[in-house]
Amino acid sequence: MPTPLLEGRVAIVTGAGRGLGREEALALAAEGARVVVNDVGASLDGEGRDDSPAAQVVEEIRRAGGDAVACYEDIASWDGAGRAVALAWDKWGRLDVLVNNAGVLRDRMSFNMTEEEYDLVMKVHCKGHFAMNHHACVRWREDAKRNGSTWGRVINTASEAGLMGTAGNSNYAMAKAAICSLTISIAREMGKYGVTSNFIAPRARTRMTQSMPNSSMFDAPENGFDAFHPAWPAQLVVFLASEQAADLNGQGFIVWGGEVQLVSGWHKVGGVATPGAPLHARDLIARKDEIFGSQPRQPTYM
Repeated sequence: MPTPLLEGRVAIVTGAGRGLGREEALALAAEGARVVVNDVGASLDGEGRDDSPAAQVVEEIRRAGGDAVACYEDIASWDGAGRAVALAWDKWGRLDVLVNNAGVLRDRMSFNMTEEEYDLVMKVHCKGHFAMNHHACVRWREDAKRNGSTWGRVINTASEAGLMGTAGNSNYAMAKAAICSLTISIAREMGKYGVTSNFIAPRARTRMTQSMPNSSMFDAPENGFDAFHPAWPAQLVVFLASEQAADLNGQGFIVWGGEVQLVSGWHKVGGVATPGAPLHARDLIARKDEIFGSQPRQPTYM
């Protein structure tokens, strides 16, 4: 048998009690990683607590011969995220891989959304991702200062909603776009220490997709390849966590089934310039076609 890709590594997966996070934890463990399985067991809209999802995943990993520990901290809390990161160091003396997956939904059109619905989604996705990154990066930077370098992998969970915008969940799309930018910022800050930061935008059948108007597209087929099973994006996470992805930093991927697509952020596609002189509104009106050329003037999908 081949040597496990992550033998001796320690990983944290947030939101690992169900769905994509569960598959990520299982896949990392199958490749030799010891895993902190973090999940508060909340409902899809962020309500309640239940220890059983995380505990069950830990038991699955242990039955398969792996090593794992459950963590019930609320990672959207600054101190909770700190305790989640500390757990890896306290139990195994290191942290190598951070997979940020935890999330919630409060879908509404922007004109119907309440402040509470906006705040909760931003807190769990944005503060949760940032707080976990912060506490992990503090440890990695300290380790690099002591030893000259360190080894770390951050895999954040974005969404195509954040890449393209969506109607009906602008809070979620806004949060996921922020995660893309956070990923690149962490890559720029931490690359010199030996830490990489990348994001995935998965298409997978989870509790979140069940609430979508087009949820039936994610249904498992009666026969044939189940392209939207959450196990497939988890394999990209294993790859990004491995030594073989050491040269990948600040990258983003759309992933599902048998397909992985590399994506790139905002970049120049057209424009005009008048070096040494300003452009006034009437200049822009006159040169609008020059600015846009053949580019679309309304939102499009990739």
